[in-house]
Amino acid sequence: MLSSPASAIRTNSEFTLSITQSPPSAAQTVSAHPIRRGRTATRASGLAAAVFLLAVVAVLSIAVGAKALPLADVWSGLLDPDADEYTVVHQMRLPRTLLGLLAGTALGVAGAVMQALTRNPLADPGLLGINAGASAAVATGTVLVGVAGLDGQVWIALAGAAVVTAAGYVVGGGRGATPARLALAGAALNATLYSYVNAIMLLDAASLERLRFWTVGSLASAELAIVGTVAPFIAVGLLLALAVARPLNALALGDDTARALGARPALIRAAVIAAVTLLCGAATAACGPIVFVGLLVPHLVRALTGPDLRWLLPYCAVLAPVLLLGADVLGRVLSRPGELQVGMVTAVLGGPLFLWLVLRGRVGQP
Repeated sequence: MLSSPASAIRTNSEFTLSITQSPPSAAQTVSAHPIRRGRTATRASGLAAAVFLLAVVAVLSIAVGAKALPLADVWSGLLDPDADEYTVVHQMRLPRTLLGLLAGTALGVAGAVMQALTRNPLADPGLLGINAGASAAVATGTVLVGVAGLDGQVWIALAGAAVVTAAGYVVGGGRGATPARLALAGAALNATLYSYVNAIMLLDAASLERLRFWTVGSLASAELAIVGTVAPFIAVGLLLALAVARPLNALALGDDTARALGARPALIRAAVIAAVTLLCGAATAACGPIVFVGLLVPHLVRALTGPDLRWLLPYCAVLAPVLLLGADVLGRVLSRPGELQVGMVTAVLGGPLFLWLVLRGRVGQP
């Protein structure tokens, strides 16, 4: 049966439309590559600038204190054992700076992966009760067991963080845990354990004196031995967090989509929780719970890098210690010859900055 002229015209027009709506050509696809390369170069340049800023803040952390040191004295104190400043730099300023670098990096990366895992923009390293677990373990070991010295407290805090993380993972559903259930389990453990710590401090006046500075968060008691103790845990946690950056990007699209892309959601969640436990447990064990660093820095960085964790994590690893060391330097400057604990300074700075992000609509964006 022959087709009518009208149907032939309609068929030809549909064929022409299908040609005009064909997929982009190879030349069009290739033309997008310079844009992608330009974006990568911009991010790499920004990361290099952030590393330079971190170096500047680290030098200030060594130079600024109850007694300010000129840059020449800082250099001689670092390299010349016969210099008058050698003891001050190596026994006080350098361990404090190194601990600030490690703790800031750990908290910033932990906050970023926690927000990605739970898909909760308000998530921070304390969401799973890890900081509370470390605090409860230190309070128990110090008051009830009689553990003395920071070295012993570090191991107790790491053990407490690991136990509470495992408990939160089990309560949250184990291998079938969801972000919402993990957050609820962590919130319940967090409230319970901090109530326990406050009860110990109120019932025992001596424990209140011993724990009050540790519970605020401070770098003042830093020692090279403490830095050496927590550094391996933080290094393993960082490597684990970086290793799951790509599959965690897929998990942000939902479990079904992640499985279609070849990811294993249960394994990814377990790896992230292990990384956060190592990072937060070690940082909290060494300098106490420090607020707002893990919550605030990922929001600031995400405005520069977007949600891609392959860029977000390196930026957080560099800029979080900038915030922590900068707050520590500010606390020393404002209260000379004494100092404000860094946990107080980050709380005072973090609150207004976070409110500013909320008012600008930054918080809550993926």
